[in-house]
Amino acid sequence: MVAASAIGATLATAGTASARPELVGIAGDYSPGTIVVRTGERKLYLVLDGSHAMRYPVGVGKVGRQWAGTTKIDGKYKNPAWAPPAAVKRDKPELPDVIPGGSPRNPMGVAALTLAGGEYAIHGTNVPNSVGGYVSYGCIRMLNQDITDLYERVSIGTTVVVTR
Repeated sequence: MVAASAIGATLATAGTASARPELVGIAGDYSPGTIVVRTGERKLYLVLDGSHAMRYPVGVGKVGRQWAGTTKIDGKYKNPAWAPPAAVKRDKPELPDVIPGGSPRNPMGVAALTLAGGEYAIHGTNVPNSVGGYVSYGCIRMLNQDITDLYERVSIGTTVVVTR
């Protein structure tokens, strides 16, 4: 389990819509570079070393859509197109088969880090009010400025640990 508490200055303090990552303390046996998502906290941690991480606010899966486990980033995309997964299409059949990247209707925002072994991603959003809530079908949703920051810090193959 990850236990985080602020140890450094907040890089920015404001409401959710203008949130920035915070440098925080982290406990746990995670290698530097690992991404840890705490679903219950609605926070994502990028581990910097054995005791420090960058912490970002995130939106996570709705009740019944949450998952936990370890995976890796298998793709990095800027302005990705989005094809609604089968579960989303089942609930919202009116959605088109593909929403182009850059469209204000595209829920992926400005960038996406796809996760191996499923239909999930860590991605931006065009609905900033949704960050901090239980809002998705299992993806990890970030503010566009935060996914842009994370995108530059990680690479394909980065380990991602999702806990409840």
